[in-house]
Amino acid sequence: MNILKSEQSFSNGGGMFSMKMIRPGLIYQDVKRADWAFGPLARIDHAHLQKGVVIGMHEHVNDEILSYMYKGDMLHEDSDGRSELISPTKNMLMGAGKSFFHQESAPNENIEMLQIFIRPYAADLKPQVQFAERTIEQNGDWTLIGGPKELNAPLVIRQQIAVFDVHGKSGQTLELPKVDGMTPWLYVMDGKAKVEGNTLNKGDAITGEVDELEEVTLLENSTLVLFLVDLNAKMTFAGNFSGIKK
Repeated sequence: MNILKSEQSFSNGGGMFSMKMIRPGLIYQDVKRADWAFGPLARIDHAHLQKGVVIGMHEHVNDEILSYMYKGDMLHEDSDGRSELISPTKNMLMGAGKSFFHQESAPNENIEMLQIFIRPYAADLKPQVQFAERTIEQNGDWTLIGGPKELNAPLVIRQQIAVFDVHGKSGQTLELPKVDGMTPWLYVMDGKAKVEGNTLNKGDAITGEVDELEEVTLLENSTLVLFLVDLNAKMTFAGNFSGIKK
């Protein structure tokens, strides 16, 4: 088992827009690694935006970006003229491809979210934006949010990564989903959990072999996000955010 603690993320110090930038490959506790990603899972920003924040129009190139909303709603506006409000019940995946511009803002309320940067399988793909509505129940059932097209996920990620979440209650023991050839990377979005004697708090992550990381026990009402990743997947390093190795 390998664990990445919340305090090992990189913080921007707070303010109206604050975030912890997580480099998921550092879960192996080796800063000398040539690449701080976890295969094609390049970076995760656990962000807080205060009401009124506007992140102006900016470009992404060759990044697959999954916006996972935990609290609040965010207005997405883009270079195609699209304007959509995303929320915990409406997630978004932006495949920047060759070039795409967008703007993000918090017009209505404070936001807590993950912005997840994934390396696509090839550079200069056609830009695309997807939205998927969902329901949320605190019942301990895993929900598939996004994944490669063969998984028939609500959001199609152009990479061999599947993303699930679960909202569960204290005392529940949950079996993790599995996909052949993919390695689990489990993140505590909120709450507290235990895996094989290891206690994980909000902002902590754990990985291990599939037969090591099979179940998790919730010590509080919790929300977990699970990434299943093909560590040997073909990927491009051309992303202006996802392509950065360190």
